[in-house]
Amino acid sequence: MRRGLVVVAAVLAVAAVGCGGEKGVVVEGTPPATPYAGPLHVPAKDLDEDSVRAMRVESGAAGRALECDGEIYSGGEGERWSEGDGGETPEDGLKLYFDIDQPDLPRSGYRVEREDGDRVLYSFDVGGRTKVAVVVAEDRAGAPGWGPETTASCNPAELPADFTDSLPYEIWTDEHGRRVQTTLISSSAGSAHCDWQEAHFLELGAGDDARLYARDPDGVLEPRMLTAPYDGDVTLPNDAHDTGYRFHDRKLWLTDDPSKVYVRTPDGVEAWPLVKEGMGCR
Repeated sequence: MRRGLVVVAAVLAVAAVGCGGEKGVVVEGTPPATPYAGPLHVPAKDLDEDSVRAMRVESGAAGRALECDGEIYSGGEGERWSEGDGGETPEDGLKLYFDIDQPDLPRSGYRVEREDGDRVLYSFDVGGRTKVAVVVAEDRAGAPGWGPETTASCNPAELPADFTDSLPYEIWTDEHGRRVQTTLISSSAGSAHCDWQEAHFLELGAGDDARLYARDPDGVLEPRMLTAPYDGDVTLPNDAHDTGYRFHDRKLWLTDDPSKVYVRTPDGVEAWPLVKEGMGCR
């Protein structure tokens, strides 16, 4: 199972970054004080549902090897590779993962955390904790050579800022300056595919509970998409409260009314209306 950044994926689509053949995909490093000690082969089962529990099950050993601050964000079985595509070495198998899946993940800086016969666990660590895990295997049924067996990653907010800053989505911080999980809040400029670059979108929550809001100062969005017009100069309601969420000079304020959010900037207060369910770039 793969989890996207947002509910309306076409609105906040994330572009693939780099290529699987990038130099330095694997680096030398000191093994962690407590490396993953579980089995590298954990049969993955497709639960056909979008849930954290499903990702844990479907990502097998890779999911177990993660050390997330929050919940697992993405994971599953690697895509099947064809005869002639499999690598000659485990590192080739890791590169094949990037070539086949095109994940929005760092393409360098991985190291071997565990080896066990015909399987190798590669990890991308932040602060000594595994945030991306890829288990490569040799000679799976119908797939000779080395390739990705299971993969898993933590929330993008747990990855280095110098990586996520290169991606289209924006990671907010809380009142203490800590990066906030994108399943709580995330934002992005509109899609160029629909000429929405001058608009901006902000999502609160994830899955069925997600709410998407829009900033549209130039009127590039169709009015029928929004529950109310965007207003770039409003007075902050008396019952508004500061969430503590920040992105650069933007500060998010909320009221009990979920039909709009208030974004405070050095220039004043803006009211971003709720995007109607099912609306997005086609």
